Amino acid sequence: MERERAPNIWEDWRFRVAEVLLDDGEFGTQPRQLRDDGTLATTLFPGLPVSLHRDEAEGYYLNLSSGNPVWFVKWRVDDEDPSRAWPEAVTLSYNEAGRMLDAQERVDNQPLPPEVRAWLQSFADEHYRPEPKQRRRPASFKPPEQR
Repeated sequence: MERERAPNIWEDWRFRVAEVLLDDGEFGTQPRQLRDDGTLATTLFPGLPVSLHRDEAEGYYLNLSSGNPVWFVKWRVDDEDPSRAWPEAVTLSYNEAGRMLDAQERVDNQPLPPEVRAWLQSFADEHYRPEPKQRRRPASFKPPEQR
């Protein structure tokens, strides 16, 4: 997460997800500040798991088919100390991210690296089956006795 101090006259702090990194276990378990120059601070938050679920396969497919697949990161600002923010969840499901946004959560996205994209694609290929579309003729095309 990146925190910027007083980016404009209307905000005291601005936060954004700077990057999503694959954790191979070397980041530890506790958040740690990587940089703070008084204006810009960057903090690493390790240990946010990403798991795939069959019932979210459509959401993974939608993420992949968007043209630019991304990580979706839900994050929060501390109510008592607005200079603090942290990520709470990471997902690859477009549908799950939409539900978070519908619930008024803050969600940022970051580009998906090729190796994660391939992993997600193989999961979606195995578990996603689009529902067959049923075409219905508009009533105006039917004879009057069938309307």
